[in-house]
Amino acid sequence: MAEVTIYTRKFCGFCTAAKRLLEKKGVSYTEHDATFSSQLRQEMVQRARGGSTFPQIFIGDVHVGGCDELHALERGGKLDGLLQSAA
Repeated sequence: MAEVTIYTRKFCGFCTAAKRLLEKKGVSYTEHDATFSSQLRQEMVQRARGGSTFPQIFIGDVHVGGCDELHALERGGKLDGLLQSAA
């Protein structure tokens, strides 16, 4: 399974929903809480090529986007394939 990285912040409902979906699927992930870290926020924006909203999700080297994009991949039946192919 691919390495999944998610940049989050505290009290973010979208972050919670994205993590809940990953956990429901049994996907482990690395979480970077950027609530109080300008360095992590900078890293996230650079890695996401300007994406500054939370969460920002990466599967392997693929930038998925945020919670809405993650759920769209799941609804479209593409998330499992991405998790497998990015491994």
